[in-house]
Amino acid sequence: MTVVTIGGVTVGICIALATLVKWWPGLKPLQKKPLPHLGRLAPFLLAWSYGVLAILTVGGLVGWIADTALWITSWLGDVALVWGVGGESGRAASAGSYLPLTQTGNAVVLILTVGMIAAAKKSKYGQDLKLGTWCGITLGTSAGVAGFAAVPLAQAANWLGLHAFGAIV
Repeated sequence: MTVVTIGGVTVGICIALATLVKWWPGLKPLQKKPLPHLGRLAPFLLAWSYGVLAILTVGGLVGWIADTALWITSWLGDVALVWGVGGESGRAASAGSYLPLTQTGNAVVLILTVGMIAAAKKSKYGQDLKLGTWCGITLGTSAGVAGFAAVPLAQAANWLGLHAFGAIV
């Protein structure tokens, strides 16, 4: 598994911030009718959750693609920190403890991968799905996010896999 750097986490936070700014309808519309506005944010959040699960996969093609995306993003973020604000490169962000996916949890991630690819190609929310996945990959192993979301997401994938494939396995 590739270690995320401070630059990679910075890129992930920038993606999330840009998405929230683009989404923000204003306080009054959000107070008046919150559900339609929150529904517009749902594709990004679902894809973000998938990205976190994708970076937790141990190997295979999905794990390799997620690790490569994380490595490239960390490198780009480090370059942006050095050349943009005069920071340091290559400093690893503090990694959180995460729950590994079981065999059936990995099967759930593979099924979700097929669904995400199909949805990104066919849905009008393709851009949100791609950005959400990228953001989830970059933030999925950082300490703050790993404690907040990665463990419950991995537990949910493992539980779903156990119950979906329990009769088969």
